[in-house]
Amino acid sequence: MALNLIPKLLLVLVLSMTTFSAIASSSKEYKETHMSMYLQDFLTGPNVTDIPVAGVAGKLWAFSEFGTVYVNDNPLTEGPSPQSAQVGRAPGIFVATALDGSSGLVVFSVVFTNKEYNGSTIEILGNSKILDPVRELSVASGTGKFRFARGYATLETYFLDIPRAYSIVRLNITVEHK
Repeated sequence: MALNLIPKLLLVLVLSMTTFSAIASSSKEYKETHMSMYLQDFLTGPNVTDIPVAGVAGKLWAFSEFGTVYVNDNPLTEGPSPQSAQVGRAPGIFVATALDGSSGLVVFSVVFTNKEYNGSTIEILGNSKILDPVRELSVASGTGKFRFARGYATLETYFLDIPRAYSIVRLNITVEHK
């Protein structure tokens, strides 16, 4: 009886090793890419990039007001200057999700328009604590040169001009992709 189990156990062992070997070799096919760019964020003026589209009736629609929803389409540049070469855009949404106004859900795409990655995207999402100097978000997926992307991104406030409602945010992305 025990002799009948040996071929079955050997088969399970061989199949397990084959599966593990396939998983291990496929993970070696991923490349890791690090990149930094600057998000130009205008809340007022002729080049506004963020607008509130929904909120709690009777309340001020603001980034710190629970329930406020913003849509955005921010230019992404190589350097911190708004005149720096544009590498893409960051369309997405922000929802104030903390009752105390301290954080929100951020969901946006990095849509590349530069030569190297033109047409490719990286999808970023997560909870952003608005006043933290560095916020970490997840890279959930990607397209084009970033197909099967996974990783993380950090947002660092580089410059903030409250009276003009303008900020520059450094976006650092570390991503593994095919």
